[in-house]
Amino acid sequence: MIEGGEMNIVLFDGLCNFCNSAVWFIIKRDRQERFKFAAIQSDVGQSYLKQYNIQSKRIDSIVYIKDNRCVIRSTAVLNILKDLGGLWTLSYVFIFVPRFFRDFVYNTVAKSRFMIFGKKDSCLSPKHFI
Repeated sequence: MIEGGEMNIVLFDGLCNFCNSAVWFIIKRDRQERFKFAAIQSDVGQSYLKQYNIQSKRIDSIVYIKDNRCVIRSTAVLNILKDLGGLWTLSYVFIFVPRFFRDFVYNTVAKSRFMIFGKKDSCLSPKHFI
């Protein structure tokens, strides 16, 4: 677990090609290196899920932890984009779209992500991982 300083933790499906691409998208734009990553399947990822009382069987999506607050699905994506800064912050306007609708769109993509983008045999481990 990470302690001290401002750290944004992104938990993601480490076997999903789409999710891994999203992680690299964040890494390339994270100029202040505030984001750290862990695959949901990893011991660290499972530890965070347990700490925040999130059942891993119910999570097939992204989890974002910042300031001891945990958000999932579309809310996680919008908060990550906001925290990337720059023009990405503008996407946060979609937070005003009702969550049930945002999550419906998110879940639709999440359910078909392996079929569309494929699946890895093992998780990545760049220097940004915890």
